Amino acid sequence: MPRQARLMVRLLADDQALLHARAKARGMPMATYASLVIRSHLRGVAPLPREERLLLTQSVGQLSSIGRNLNQLARHANQGGRVVGPSREDLKTLLRACEGLRNHVRQLIDANLRSWETGHG
Repeated sequence: MPRQARLMVRLLADDQALLHARAKARGMPMATYASLVIRSHLRGVAPLPREERLLLTQSVGQLSSIGRNLNQLARHANQGGRVVGPSREDLKTLLRACEGLRNHVRQLIDANLRSWETGHG
């Protein structure tokens, strides 16, 4: 079907208000949001808007960088090298922060998937 194909849909006022709010929350025009929701339903996929996907990708990249640095420190320490830098307590704090960020990203992804499947949230 050509991209220019149009579909006219009548909505109840309450549903239109919800559609407007959900689209606005994702920074999309209502028609684009409605199109993504319909596509998601028909194809069984849960799209992640481009901006949200970019932010998650950046977060994953930063976590990967932190992980590589921690691995280098651990490898050096395990080979008997002197590690100058953060204390053991600092590393524990950093690890807790990374785990918290990982859990937050996981919750964000889960919430995004649910938001495409459920009512206004």
